[in-house]
Amino acid sequence: MAPESTVDQGPPQVWGYQIKAEYPHDPHAFLQGLLYHEGYLYESTGMFGESSVRKVEMNTGKVLLQTDMPRSYFGEGLTLWGDQLMQVTWRTNQGFRYDLQTLKQVGDFQHPYQDGWGLDHNGKELIMTDSGTDLLFLDPGTLNEVRRVTVTDAGEPVEMVNEIEFIDGEVFANFFGSDCIARVDPLTGKVKGWLVLDDILARVGKSVQNRKNDNILNGIAWNKDTKRLLVSGKRWPSLFEIEMIQDTTANLEQVRDSCIPKRNIFHRL
Repeated sequence: MAPESTVDQGPPQVWGYQIKAEYPHDPHAFLQGLLYHEGYLYESTGMFGESSVRKVEMNTGKVLLQTDMPRSYFGEGLTLWGDQLMQVTWRTNQGFRYDLQTLKQVGDFQHPYQDGWGLDHNGKELIMTDSGTDLLFLDPGTLNEVRRVTVTDAGEPVEMVNEIEFIDGEVFANFFGSDCIARVDPLTGKVKGWLVLDDILARVGKSVQNRKNDNILNGIAWNKDTKRLLVSGKRWPSLFEIEMIQDTTANLEQVRDSCIPKRNIFHRL
């Protein structure tokens, strides 16, 4: 892992994107956590009665392995720690561990947070989000909180930090209610850049059936082989491999208005 960034580079940069590849994705999967490992995707899906952990063949979207969760659990963020997948669940303080090779549940854990949304790690600490403004850093052995930082842009907290991916010293973060990704300094919480993806499905002539506010961009993974982002969303029919392109002509205030979620859209089950 690269060292975490501490350099203040001024106002956030704005990034657009170029689609380098499009892959089929299960349009019924309410995607909550996404990661890439040795050529395969691993996904956590949500909704009561629909939640699961999956191993997916990226090129075809075929589900190779799947472990369904009890109907009383709502799957959330997913990360790989050692040889186990770790998954948090919504509003239970409960997490589960799965064997990477078989996806069989091999244990569980408790965390102190109310919601339990995103989950990743920086090589030494687990990083969680909990529907608020903070990145929460936990000791992976005890699950005790080590520190926390508030995600801010222009000095103002940004709420509803959701799915996250630690990439080259930065936290890439989805926000519930937004089709944008923020690049966040994990030491200060400052937003260093906004990646605007609000038209990505339309570019390929796709849409989400019965789209609601829930069916937004949610799922960030880093393809270490191609050094590109993989992104998808809740019930999206496609997963995209993209290359980020800096947009020096964008109006930052308009981007902020589009990307920073409004609290009144929050209506999770």
